[in-house]
Amino acid sequence: MNSHSQEKPAANAAPLTFAVLVFPGFPMMAFSSVIEPLRAVNILAKRDCYRWVIVGADPGTVEASNGVVIQPGFSAADAPKADRIVVCSGGDADHVVADEAMSWIRKSLRGGAHIGAVADAAFFLARAGLLDGHACTLHWTSQAAFTEAFPDIELRRDLFVIDRKRFTSAGGVGSLDMMLEIITRDCGAEIAAGVAEWFVHSPLRSSVDRKLMPLRLRTGIQNELVLSAIAIMEDAAEERLGMAELAERLGVSVDKLERSFRAELDISPNGYYRRLRLKRAADLLAHSKLMVRDVALACGFASMSSFARAFREEHGHAPKAMRRQ
Repeated sequence: MNSHSQEKPAANAAPLTFAVLVFPGFPMMAFSSVIEPLRAVNILAKRDCYRWVIVGADPGTVEASNGVVIQPGFSAADAPKADRIVVCSGGDADHVVADEAMSWIRKSLRGGAHIGAVADAAFFLARAGLLDGHACTLHWTSQAAFTEAFPDIELRRDLFVIDRKRFTSAGGVGSLDMMLEIITRDCGAEIAAGVAEWFVHSPLRSSVDRKLMPLRLRTGIQNELVLSAIAIMEDAAEERLGMAELAERLGVSVDKLERSFRAELDISPNGYYRRLRLKRAADLLAHSKLMVRDVALACGFASMSSFARAFREEHGHAPKAMRRQ
């Protein structure tokens, strides 16, 4: 996470304009978590620190994943200049094509804009080369497919990542955490704290907590040792670490690691690791075009027969059936 101090803008400074580019099926929670903090800043600061516009890739209404329909003020063809562009897309972002929207984004970049993405929209930026040389994050269900598709892009399993002129979040309330950090840099910590309080949200979290928070939210696990072990497992799904090496990385004994997993999850660390790799396989089959054999290798299985057997035991059907769903 890049961090730096930034002076608050002068009281008479022009408002910064956010443009939120929405695609059909966009997640409403992430969308609201970008817009609502900007509104709160203006109220708390008693002046217009921000303006925002909604942009559709094409003219007309756009339906969110929950069925709510919005009418963007602009389409990509007539979108205005913006200081920050946030792409908001759902689970199909890995194959969204929008040439006009991309042309507008590239033009905005040349004008000095910062570009961001929430939920799965990092796919859209990465495919266009706009995340090359930058760290990013996206929704946890798509992280495995993203890593396979863009192995040279640094993916961080974090709530959000701000890297120079790129900012990405895992979506949901993680987008609010990201906006609080952006607001801190733009307007100062006092305003950001006021926004967090406005939405009955916890204060900005430490970098360590931001790293483990997605895991904690996903799993409900509170034990820090177990969470740290799972974080390593997720980063090493293809390696298939031995439990002795995992325990060594964590600075504990294998027995302590075993006891912690049994107490917290009633499963061995090795059993959990196997389940995790099979869940990753299901995500890859659903969100990538990798061949089934390549999925098996990416999840630490040396043979197709052992992978197919384990997958069927875990998910109740063959890997190829998952691909057809």
